[in-house]
Amino acid sequence: MDLPNQTRDTLWTLIASPSIWAGHFLFCYVVAAVDCAPNATIFQSIEATRMAVAVATALSLAAIAFLGVRAFREWRFNDGAFPHDEDTPEDRERFLEFSSLLLAGLSFLSVVFVALPAFFFVDCR
Repeated sequence: MDLPNQTRDTLWTLIASPSIWAGHFLFCYVVAAVDCAPNATIFQSIEATRMAVAVATALSLAAIAFLGVRAFREWRFNDGAFPHDEDTPEDRERFLEFSSLLLAGLSFLSVVFVALPAFFFVDCR
């Protein structure tokens, strides 16, 4: 069954946004740990780390926003009315699209919260 003007959603499209968040989380905390781990001077500036986190955050938010907008457009393409509980290919597709949209929103907020410490702290204390 082919849906016109649409891509098929799979579990890969469902987990794309949380995977981007997980990668962002890992990157931010590893970069901060490498910068602050020597503990020689806890008052050293972490400006390079803050910039790296800012760039990673901007890229992650852009990718997640793209995935969220894509999921929203495809979900609304065929009206996207609730509930998605029938045993049809169309309802399964709508369910995956709406779930992808919700996970994109959650992942977007998660990326913002992961990045907040880098914007509030200026040294390794």
